[in-house]
Amino acid sequence: MLQRSTASRGGRQVRFAPRIDALLRQHTGQDLFRLEPTTVGVGGADLMDALLRSRPANAEERPTFKPVLGRHVSRADAATYMQAVAADVRKALQRPLEAPVDLTGPWPQVPHAYLRDLVFGRELLRFRVLVDRRLELTPKLTWSAVTSGAALLRRPDSTEPLSKLAALVLGATGFPDRRYAMYLYRRVAAPICFTVAALVTNAVWLGAPFDDSVPNRHLLAEALRLLPPSWNILRVASPEFTVLDARIGPADDVLLLPLLSHRDPALWEEPDAFRPERWADLDPDDHPGYLPFGHANERCWGRHMVLPLAERLLDLVRRDGLTVRPAQTVGRVELDGLMEVAEVRVMRG
Repeated sequence: MLQRSTASRGGRQVRFAPRIDALLRQHTGQDLFRLEPTTVGVGGADLMDALLRSRPANAEERPTFKPVLGRHVSRADAATYMQAVAADVRKALQRPLEAPVDLTGPWPQVPHAYLRDLVFGRELLRFRVLVDRRLELTPKLTWSAVTSGAALLRRPDSTEPLSKLAALVLGATGFPDRRYAMYLYRRVAAPICFTVAALVTNAVWLGAPFDDSVPNRHLLAEALRLLPPSWNILRVASPEFTVLDARIGPADDVLLLPLLSHRDPALWEEPDAFRPERWADLDPDDHPGYLPFGHANERCWGRHMVLPLAERLLDLVRRDGLTVRPAQTVGRVELDGLMEVAEVRVMRG
């Protein structure tokens, strides 16, 4: 069966993992449908809005700040870690663009490493490991890195300044608190690098080389529409949902799918085409069904860090004339976390 097509520059195609492709082919334009015996999918903009307004996310539904080994992450702790990483990002963005910098090679691996060093510096190996892409392979690797790091971590002798985030970890006393702090370091540091690298990789695949007249913010808004790194929002069964829509049973979990609302033909002209210029007349903050950073009630905490870092990375791409190798015409999107085109071979144009 033919895959759902995405029109990008240079004749490049996006090949989705079978389950994602099936969602796009079978359910785009549907407001609600059953995925599993106790799970419904939602792709309708109005119903998504109503469901997300009906109650706030609970502790288990907060991806970054859900409990750590059964330990509740308080709002105060969450705010402390968000403020620390925000300070590290602001400091990184104040630096002038590097010249030269070699960003050729396999993406999103290359920009991920660049972002890690830009934001967090070349700090202790125990911290650098926590932002490594390979930890995504299995939660056991993450826990191993966190646990061994907490047991063996020592304050560095160097006078090299630490990131604000690392300083929080080094300030923890005792193994349990240090392990908790190291895991939160991973929870807030890694998503910044993962998300920005995925977003800009997707933009490069869909649109490079870019038209000089199209601003970065439009390129990013359109890449977030067609290939949103965070492409689903899970809400566990709640009585509020059944009240809103009788098709949702009291035991039904709800999987809200911006992936589908972002391509709904009732909401978008040429929904499968990469057209960044459309954003000259649209507002990403209030366009119906457009939720790349979640609902207006609970926007992703990293939004105001992700977009400026992504624009900086795009500035480097455009300055250095980076594009996809012409021989690569098919990009794979796997079902293993964030939605990103894998193994994009980037070269100077």
